[in-house]
Amino acid sequence: MKKVLIITGVVLLAILIGVFSFLYLGIYDEGIRAGTVLRISKKGVIWKTYEGQLALESFGALKKVSPLAETFDFSVERGNDSIVRLLESVALSGERVNLRYIKRYMVFPWRGKTMYFVRGVERGPNPETQSPPPGLFRH
Repeated sequence: MKKVLIITGVVLLAILIGVFSFLYLGIYDEGIRAGTVLRISKKGVIWKTYEGQLALESFGALKKVSPLAETFDFSVERGNDSIVRLLESVALSGERVNLRYIKRYMVFPWRGKTMYFVRGVERGPNPETQSPPPGLFRH
C-alpha cells in the first residue's frame, strides 16, 4: 500500500511539473505587429516588469474604428535591456516600428502583465527622408 502511494505521488508530481513547464515555457503564437510605441514603463509592486503599448494604425482596415483606437499591449522579459532602451528611444521619437513578439499560454506576475512578449524591434523607414521608388512621382 505504501509503495502504491509513493508511485502515485511521484506520477502526480511529474504531471504537475510537466504541465507547469508547458504553461511557463510554451509559445502559443509568434508574429509581428507594426505601429508606433505609445508608452514603455516599468511597473509592479513586488515584481517590476516592463510594459508597453503600441498604436497599430489600422487606417480604416477595421470598420467604424479610428486609427488610434486599436492598441497592442505587450511586456518585455527580464534581461532584454537593449530592447527596452530601443523601445524608449522610438517612443520618444514617434518612429514607426515592427515588433517581433511571442504569445505565452499564461501570465505569471514575475514575468509580465500580458501574454505577449517582445523579442525584437525593427525600425521602419523614416517617411520624411525616404525617397520615392523609381518611376513614381516623376515629372
